[in-house]
Amino acid sequence: MLTIFQLSAQRQYFEKHTFNAGGHQIPYRLELPQNYNADDTTKYPLILFLHGAGERGNDNEIQLTHIDVVFGSEDFRQNYPCFVLLPQCPEGERWVDVDWGLTSHTITPTMTVSLKLTMALLLRTIHQYNIDTTRIYVTGLSMGGFGTWDIIARFPKIFAAAIPICGGGDENTADKIVDIPIWAFHGAKDKVVTVDRTRNMIAAIKALGGNPKYTEFPNLGHLSWNAAYATNGLWEWLFFQKMK
Repeated sequence: MLTIFQLSAQRQYFEKHTFNAGGHQIPYRLELPQNYNADDTTKYPLILFLHGAGERGNDNEIQLTHIDVVFGSEDFRQNYPCFVLLPQCPEGERWVDVDWGLTSHTITPTMTVSLKLTMALLLRTIHQYNIDTTRIYVTGLSMGGFGTWDIIARFPKIFAAAIPICGGGDENTADKIVDIPIWAFHGAKDKVVTVDRTRNMIAAIKALGGNPKYTEFPNLGHLSWNAAYATNGLWEWLFFQKMK
């Protein structure tokens, strides 16, 4: 088990910022690649991380709850130098305006304010730093899993790969994301978001000729993200992906 000191040491890599646009604001953290030098012309991948419902707020802290031990670890930083962008959705709001208990939903014509701010933040970050725009990735868990499916359907030309965990999307958007490398995860015993949400998205993409990867944990419920992010070969697979 990690000590408080170890957690604090890992979180030091995540800079605190606030993004303002259109009269709204969203707190976020940004992790820079190890040994990043703005004067260097080297371009790095970027991972957008969308947290779950339990990490909403404005403290710019708890969105790291399930992920600092991954992205903040020395092994990850050494082996996969990249930017990690971690916005925090305000309390009472959602990345996607959908009931998580439904067996299906239809994508809305417009994004929620929080997801719209996140996309604007992502685009600004791309312009501010040395980022490889052919290697922009997105991952999210639970509420963030819904956000992951939603944002790649709206911006399929932005993301080189996606890792949605225990979320769900609109199966009718499968044609928009059929060519995006996707590795999805879900626990078979999930009582919060039915596993059928991910199964159906994968089936819809495959029906159109896509080849998404899917890992289902037969003995896990909703809290499947720790196992997902610890999956052997996941990060090698992700960083291999590149926008064509």
